[in-house]
Amino acid sequence: MSESTHEVRKKSASGKFAGIVFAAGGLLLFAYYVWKAGPQTIWANITQLGAGFIIVLLISSVRPFVRAVAWTRCFDGGVRLRIRDAFKAYLAGDALGSLTPLGMVVSEPAKAAFVRERVPVVASIAALAVENLFYMLSVALFIFAGTAALLLSFPLNAKLRLASYVTLAVIVVFISLGFFVVRRQWRFLSGALEALHRRGIARRFVEGRRERIRAVEDRIYGFYANHRSRFLPILALEGCFHLAGVTEVYATLYFILDAPPAFTDLALAAFVLESVNRVINVIFKFVPMRVGIDEAGTGLFTKVLRFGTTAGVTLAIIRKARVLVWTAIGVAVLVRHGLSVRGMAREAEEARLAVAATTATESERRSAAAAAATASAGKERGNGNSAVLKEEELIIPH
Repeated sequence: MSESTHEVRKKSASGKFAGIVFAAGGLLLFAYYVWKAGPQTIWANITQLGAGFIIVLLISSVRPFVRAVAWTRCFDGGVRLRIRDAFKAYLAGDALGSLTPLGMVVSEPAKAAFVRERVPVVASIAALAVENLFYMLSVALFIFAGTAALLLSFPLNAKLRLASYVTLAVIVVFISLGFFVVRRQWRFLSGALEALHRRGIARRFVEGRRERIRAVEDRIYGFYANHRSRFLPILALEGCFHLAGVTEVYATLYFILDAPPAFTDLALAAFVLESVNRVINVIFKFVPMRVGIDEAGTGLFTKVLRFGTTAGVTLAIIRKARVLVWTAIGVAVLVRHGLSVRGMAREAEEARLAVAATTATESERRSAAAAAATASAGKERGNGNSAVLKEEELIIPH
């Protein structure tokens, strides 16, 4: 087993343990907020939703579909993936991510492994990396808009107002830096790692990452150079993802609130609450299904919006029920294709290892080429006074 493969497996094992710890903490927080909000009241709200849950599910189906379509638009080099295959892979990958601690580490490679017979695994993971960058940009813009709406439309205490201003500032810096980096094609991450490597700083940490970071930068800048016309359509698809989220929150609140406010007021509240949910997902991605965290955060902001803490906890629980339904659908997709959750997790791990091995091979090839070029240059300098160079000294080894 290679050193890079051993390192990947070691990080995977430690990640699973950390995920279990975070899940346990989340469950305790979940139990506390359910008890605080009142189990009977929460159950009454869920019962009040009733058949409206089917509407919530139909609305939520838009979200994985548009991201799957966005994924198909991020392939480069003439590689094509059908939308229906991408959609099934997305459902299967997300299901695996929901059932696994630190799910994102597994879910993205699982999507690539699911369509490995349609497109190369490396091409799939590269396209997923590009799509996730578009998603991150859309999330930043959405959180910015939701935070601005919260500041302008609702009375906040000093702490929440300060947190909102900090959030806006961080997003402005993030988007500005991202635009500058992509526009100038500035390889600052791989450059920083190279500088650390040359100075012998954190060599063990840097060694296995610098080539992977460089490969990701190459894919991003290559896509930016070759497919600029796709930028707005992909970003529009990511926007539809957030629009579906706002609509889902609106529908849920409409059913569970005893006296829903006017359309514009409820739509504004849904917009703010969905942006809060995006913040929770970004910060607490490592907690499986955001158990406990979602209930705490959503309950806090529904109280600020004057709907009460119970409405927020109920909203978070209904959101989890929706995730569980889609997880079951994703598992059904796996079973239909003759796969199990454990088998798919193993294939996802193999896909990650294959990409790591490919990157390691590329690194070795570059190092060998650089060493060969250096050796050749040294020979030429050493024989600079000779009238004739031996033919074999000009041969660069491969």
